[in-house]
Amino acid sequence: MSRAGIGYDIHRFAPDRRMVLCGIELPGETGLDGHSDADAALHAVTDAILGAAGMGDIGDHFPPSDERWRDADSGVLLQKALTLVVTRFRLVNVDLTIIGERPKIAPRRAEMRQRLAALVDLPVDRVNVKATTNEQLGAIGRGEGLAALAIVMLEERDDSCEQ
Repeated sequence: MSRAGIGYDIHRFAPDRRMVLCGIELPGETGLDGHSDADAALHAVTDAILGAAGMGDIGDHFPPSDERWRDADSGVLLQKALTLVVTRFRLVNVDLTIIGERPKIAPRRAEMRQRLAALVDLPVDRVNVKATTNEQLGAIGRGEGLAALAIVMLEERDDSCEQ
């Protein structure tokens, strides 16, 4: 059986933070405010995986009230979430959209795609990273922050059907 999951995350810009998206640092860009490294892209993917597995969300597993996760690498959080689901499910693909007026994603898109594929242990042709602006509408359009939206597909492992 297949299961789809959707993840969404949004963070406001924070001038005193480094910008990290898809596990890639973007020097010279304003970072995002958050308890961990605030990688909205990886947070959205993590939520999509947990949601597809019916296992809650990133806040359930890595709450901001827990100091262990302060400034945590979101790639580590994503991989920990994957270890929670791999006994029952296999990740099939990831499709990620980053929404914001800045930073420009196109110059680093291939690198982000490669990094995300490596983090989730998928061939790069099963991972997609794209970006769009918010056409200057709302908080994102005014450049106050950015958001990310992800969808993943999980397949139930054959041996997990035996109860």
